[in-house]
Amino acid sequence: MIKVEIDKYSGFCFGVKKAIEAATSLLEEGEDVHCVGDIVHNEAESARLSRLGMSIVNGDEINNLQKGTVLFRAHGEAPASYTKVERAGLNLKDATCPVVLKLQRRIKKAYEAQKLEGGQIVIYGKPGHAEVVGLVGQTNGEAIVIDNYSKLDQLDFKRPIEVFAQTTKSPENLLDLVECIEKQVGHAIKWHNTTCNQVTGRVPRIIEFAKKHAVIVFVGGKKSSNAKVLFNACQSANVNSYFVSSPTELKATWFTETNAVGVCGATSTPDWLMEEVADHIRSLA
Repeated sequence: MIKVEIDKYSGFCFGVKKAIEAATSLLEEGEDVHCVGDIVHNEAESARLSRLGMSIVNGDEINNLQKGTVLFRAHGEAPASYTKVERAGLNLKDATCPVVLKLQRRIKKAYEAQKLEGGQIVIYGKPGHAEVVGLVGQTNGEAIVIDNYSKLDQLDFKRPIEVFAQTTKSPENLLDLVECIEKQVGHAIKWHNTTCNQVTGRVPRIIEFAKKHAVIVFVGGKKSSNAKVLFNACQSANVNSYFVSSPTELKATWFTETNAVGVCGATSTPDWLMEEVADHIRSLA
């Protein structure tokens, strides 16, 4: 029989787990739940919650809802979304990750201070990402989002600059970006390492896990940025690493020359899905 080990550090991070539990609890109570955006970037988990009755809406659709509870996912929302829910007279379940919520407050406070000094708030993050949209919302849409060095020309290097980071970004890349800005301005700038250790700390752990096994099966959603980062880390440590989103994507040929397989996943991957994948691998023997 193939021996399969599931990485104990993989699966939902605290913020995602909190949001999933909130949604599941409301649905089991018979509540109409409307999540603003995908609650998690994992197709299988989204489908499970959809079967329980949860609907996905965008910000504009909040105004058309007649009843039920609006759920804010772990990524957080901009202030305008709170206003929409209040005006629509709907219940709100705010499942914003505590780490993200704290970051939103810090950015809002920094924005108000920098506005008095004519400064700029910079967010190192992915443009259009749900969390980043919520962070930019704390600055009335004025924060400058930068995800690579080629976009530094958006900055006015003669004005004060204060840098924050999307929680899931690499702290090493954040430092590189800060150093690049400081070379342009000729002096140290104010910046904050606001990346989440629970997420960024998974890279070295998953690399060690990948090295321990002959074959790695990584379970993740196709739309998950975190899944792509962690899978790339697996591949860097073990060339026999394979990405799947469901047990049906497994191929028996991957396991013909080994009986030691490791299963791991992203911060958006549910435990039950990794268990299903592990069980299917065992059945292939």
